[in-house]
Formats: sequence, structure tokens, C-alpha cells
Amino acid sequence: MKIGSLTIPGKTFLAPLAGVTSLPFRRLVKECGCAVVCSEMISAKGLFYNSQKTVTLLQTDEMERPLSVQIFGGEPAIMARAATAIEAMGVADILDINFGCSVKKIIKQGAGVALMQDMKNSRTILQAVRKATCLPFTIKIRSGWDRSGSQALGLAKIAQDEGVDALILHPRTATQGFKGTADWQLIGQLKKHISIPVIGNGDIHTVQDAAAMMHQTGCDAVMIGRAAMANPFILHQVESFLTHGRYKEISASDIFRKMERLIHLYVDHFGEETACKMLRGRLPWFVKGLPGCSGFRKQLSRIPSKKTTLELIRAYEYRLNNTVRYASERTWPASQDEKIAKMS
Repeated sequence: MKIGSLTIPGKTFLAPLAGVTSLPFRRLVKECGCAVVCSEMISAKGLFYNSQKTVTLLQTDEMERPLSVQIFGGEPAIMARAATAIEAMGVADILDINFGCSVKKIIKQGAGVALMQDMKNSRTILQAVRKATCLPFTIKIRSGWDRSGSQALGLAKIAQDEGVDALILHPRTATQGFKGTADWQLIGQLKKHISIPVIGNGDIHTVQDAAAMMHQTGCDAVMIGRAAMANPFILHQVESFLTHGRYKEISASDIFRKMERLIHLYVDHFGEETACKMLRGRLPWFVKGLPGCSGFRKQLSRIPSKKTTLELIRAYEYRLNNTVRYASERTWPASQDEKIAKMS
């Protein structure tokens, strides 16, 4: 698949997740095997006013290439300035605009999914950004403000006409957030409606979900977010399954090693004190569903240092490995939910 002039080395994209897809997490997922990783949402206004916090979010590493950088905003001139600045920095391989965020503070700025109610301004933004940058250019959208999907189809056609190179669709409405189910049928409709590549997103929890989405909709690639928070290997597993029809099951030991790797990446990037505060909310994702994880997750929510955190992980792993038959039978993710629930 190509996005503009860029050849994509696979069919998996890590979704942009606010507060999650910082450089350390992107590096972890890239190391596990993912075609394209995406930054957190970057405020175009923040770039315009040279906010240090915003500039920090643009820190990158050659190891994570290709990188998609996502911006948000509702003012065409400022969005264009942000696009120009990002291209000049050389940090992005793809520029993406968020047309799907349904958080109230973003909508109040006339950005995110609010733009799907204003096609005139959306077209002006797309024209301005396309004129401002030669980077491969994508947009990420939702179904719109009702279940018909008419706004998604309308915006997609505008995007294609204005030179957008690919489109990502999360087929939930603006009011759904992450509730309910994603309407994959709309991804299939969109694929027939436009000729540029379509990337499907939403309700991909397993490798089989990703394969089913591609089969049912004909989309060119898949974007995965929340499932990667618990299993950073899932994108590589999807790549393997789509290419070879099989994939490697991930053991609990594999997960523990990646937890340790994330700790090192966070501490190196943010410093130990800040990293530990952030990891209190990150590390528990990895062990949800494992036997006896409740107490361990509580311990992780209070970690004071890198040394203590590594010791807690190794102690928990030791306990699991000494649970009868556990080490030889357990794979990730869990396949015996009832048994695990009882053990927990």
C-alpha cells in the first residue's frame, strides 16, 4: 500500500491515543513489529504559539520510522502553519488531521469531530494544509453525528478531491465515544465510495478481528489502539497472520520483558520520578486477566522507583511460574477466562 509517495511496509497502524502514544510507547510497539506508529494529538495552536509542551510531544527517534504525526484544530491558517512547521522539523513521514476526537474540550474549539458538522470549513482546512505541505497526508474521521454515515461519506469525497492521500475511519458516531459497537459495514461502503486507501479502525481486540475487518470491508490496512495497550505484540501478530496465515502466541514471560523494556524507555525519556508516576497508570494494562493480578496491579499503582518496579515484576512472575502447571499452559491473551476469574 502507498500513502502518497510513501510505501507502507505492512498493513498495521498504531492508533493515536492521547496520553499514551508518547515516544517511549511508540518505540515499544515498533520494536514488537508494527508498520506505522502515530503520535499523540498535537495542537496546531500549540505549535503556532510555540508551546514547549506541544513541541515536546513532537520528539521522535529514527527507530520508529515511518511516523505519522496527528494535528488538530479548527482554523485553516493555523492548521497550515502547523503543517509547514512539522514538515520543516523533519519529524513526520505522514501528516494526519484529527476529524474524529469527541472530547468536549476539543469540540468546543471547533476541532475534532466538530468539523464533521461544518463541511465548508473542513474543505478550507484540507485545501490550506494540502497547499502547505508535500508530506503524505491522511485524515482520521468518525461516522459523523448520526448513524447514517452520510457525513463520513461526504467528508471522504471532499478529502479525496482536495488531495488527501488516505483516510482512516472509526465507524462510531460522535456521541458514542468508545461505547456500543463500531459499524464495520460503513468501512466497506467508504471503500467503494473513494479510490484512495482506507484504513479501518474500531473494535479490533484480537488478531482474528483484524482479519475479519479486512475480509468484510476490503479495507487496505487496520489501525489498532486500545488492544495494543495490553498486548504491544498484537500488531506484529496481525501482520504475521495476514501474510502467513499464522502467528506466534505470546507468553506471560514475553509480556513481562516488554513491561521491563517500557520502564527503561520511560525513565530514559521522562526521568525516573515523572516516569514512575506515569507508569502507575500504564503498567497495569499488561497484566489484566492474569491470575492474582488484582494485588499486583495495586502495587503497580504506587510504584516509587525504577528499582522497586522491576523487583515487583520479577516477584510476581516468580509467583506465577510456581503456580501448578501455570508456566507450561499459560499464553497471552487469556483463553480460559472463567478459570482465571476464579484464580483471581
